[in-house]
Amino acid sequence: MREYELEVLEQYDVEVMSTRKIRGAFFCETNEGTMVLKEAAVSDRRALLLYTLLCHLESQGYPEVDTLVRNREKELISTFRGQTRYMLKKWYVGRECDVRREADVLEAARNLARLHEIMCWRQFSVSVAEIPHEPDEPKLFPPSGRHLKEEFLCHNRELKKVRSYIRNKVNKGEFEYLFLKYFDSMYQLAMRVTKRLEGSEYEELYRKSLKQGLLVHGDYNYHNILMLPGKSRFGGTPVATTNFEHFHRDVQVLDLYYFLRKVMEKHKWKESLGRAMLEAYAEIRPFSPGELEVIALKTAYPEKFWKTANSYYHSNKAWIPEKSVEKLQTAVLQTEEKIRFIQKIFTFSL
Repeated sequence: MREYELEVLEQYDVEVMSTRKIRGAFFCETNEGTMVLKEAAVSDRRALLLYTLLCHLESQGYPEVDTLVRNREKELISTFRGQTRYMLKKWYVGRECDVRREADVLEAARNLARLHEIMCWRQFSVSVAEIPHEPDEPKLFPPSGRHLKEEFLCHNRELKKVRSYIRNKVNKGEFEYLFLKYFDSMYQLAMRVTKRLEGSEYEELYRKSLKQGLLVHGDYNYHNILMLPGKSRFGGTPVATTNFEHFHRDVQVLDLYYFLRKVMEKHKWKESLGRAMLEAYAEIRPFSPGELEVIALKTAYPEKFWKTANSYYHSNKAWIPEKSVEKLQTAVLQTEEKIRFIQKIFTFSL
């Protein structure tokens, strides 16, 4: 560990026995257990919101989270000589969720459902009165997620913008021709998904989620899920959930969609595993009306195609890396796989 990180640790009332570098942070063995020191990418207010959430989860019987540790000045963020900002968090000795292991994936799905059961801002048992608020933001509430219709419409406009640019480009390459070849089918799919969303129960789910203060993790993927040794109080593998920095109010099954998509991309949209993931989640938290359709619609939207095209549009177009062509091809192939998956799992057609 570099000297200035050691100086940062001196601001905490813990005894550090050893440290080692890990991805983007420092792993610390202390007299109070394993901790991680990392640069703080959040504001002071966001750190306080995060601390409040994690303390609430602990108070509700879910202690396996990376709660922030206050320094000697009772601050959540420590600075080194007034410049770089750091935060110290509880951590766990375990391994990342292995998406190749079905048991890991299903335990992670059940873990997410357990989190969702207690991730409601209005039910917080710890004090939130100290949280400062902006004039245009609800006093005690975290920010809300983007409305899906707004997101889809924005992506649709951006796809048309990319097409217009490529059409007018004189010297087209492999990427441009490939994009134009598949644009119509991808854009029509995007429009059908957007139209179906308007007639779904999403609007009501979104409104209720914001009003009730239902929270999502915001980045629930295998990197942020640690499988711990031993047996959990639920009988399976103990799980720790980390990196809640992106938590916000939103429709909770969007967390499940994101995790499902990440796993399915590794398994070529294997139907039996996808169905098992949904069932594992529903064992703990049964789906309410309309939630499965929201997962299906978010899955059906050609997001990877849009993302690759949008990245191209905002990049240096003088040289298009071969990787971009591969990503576009993969996006098209995965869209076809996703549609088959949705039709089988959700008995859903657009």
